[in-house]
Amino acid sequence: MTDAATELDRLLEIMARLRDPQGGCPWDLEQDFRSILPHTIEEAYEVADAIESGDMQALVGELGDFMFQVVFYAQMAKEAGHFAMVDVLKAINNKMIERHPHVFGAAEINTAAAQTVAWETQKAHERAKVAASEGRAPSALDGVISALPALTRADKLQKRAARVGFDWRDAGEVVAKIEEEIDEVRAEIAGNDKAKLDEEIGDLLFAVTNLARHLEIEPEGALRRANAKFERRFRRVEEILKADNLDPVKAGLDRMEEAWNAVKLEERLSIGRGGGTGAKSRR
Repeated sequence: MTDAATELDRLLEIMARLRDPQGGCPWDLEQDFRSILPHTIEEAYEVADAIESGDMQALVGELGDFMFQVVFYAQMAKEAGHFAMVDVLKAINNKMIERHPHVFGAAEINTAAAQTVAWETQKAHERAKVAASEGRAPSALDGVISALPALTRADKLQKRAARVGFDWRDAGEVVAKIEEEIDEVRAEIAGNDKAKLDEEIGDLLFAVTNLARHLEIEPEGALRRANAKFERRFRRVEEILKADNLDPVKAGLDRMEEAWNAVKLEERLSIGRGGGTGAKSRR
C-alpha cells in the first residue's frame, strides 16, 4: 500500500471515529449534508486564496481541509446507506479514464485546444443522456448549476451560448454594449426606481463579464485579484493616516485620496508599474 493510500485510510478512520455515536465528537455528530455545505464552499475559497497568494505551505493545509469535506460527506452517505468513499473514488477514476481516451485508449488528441473540444463534446453527450432520462430536450445551458458564484455562472452561461453561435463578434461590440448599459444605469439613477436599477446593474455586470470572456480573462479571478489589490492599498492608506494621527472617518476624502495616490506611487517605485490619479484611480 502506498503512503497516500495509508494516509487516506487513516483519514477515513478518523472521520468514522468523529461520527461514532459512542464517543464521537458532538459537533460532528450533529452535522448533515446541508449544514456542512457552507463549510465546503468556504474551504474551496481558502484553497483559492492560498493559490492566489502563492503560499504553498498554506495550500497543503487548505487542500487537506477541503479533502476532509469530501470524506465528511462520504461518511454521512455511508451511514445512510447511499454510498461510501470507495464509490466516490471509483466514480472519479472511471470518469477521468472515459474523458481521456487519448491517454487511456486509442484516440489521438495532440493539442490542449483539441482536448478541450473533446472534453466538452463528451460532457455534452452526458448532459444529453440526463435530459433524455428526464424526458426533455437537452439545452446548451444544461449543467450550469445555479449555486455557482454569480460572476462565474455568468461566464459559464455565456460560454455555453457562444458554443452554439450566440455571441458578440468581437470585444469591440461588447464594449459598445457596456457603454449602452452604463447609459441605461444613468437613466435609472435619475428615475430612482430601485427594481429597475437592480436590473440594469445586473445587465452591466453581465456585459462586463462578457468583455472579460472575449479578452480571455477569467472574471472571478480578475475580480478576486482586484479585491486583493484594493485591500492592500486601503490598508496602506490607513497606515499613512495613522502615522499622521488621523482617523480615516475624520480625515476626509481629499486627504484619503492623497494617501491613496501616495500608495500607488510607492507601488510604481517598488515594482515599476502603476495607474492613474484622482478619484477615478480608486476604481
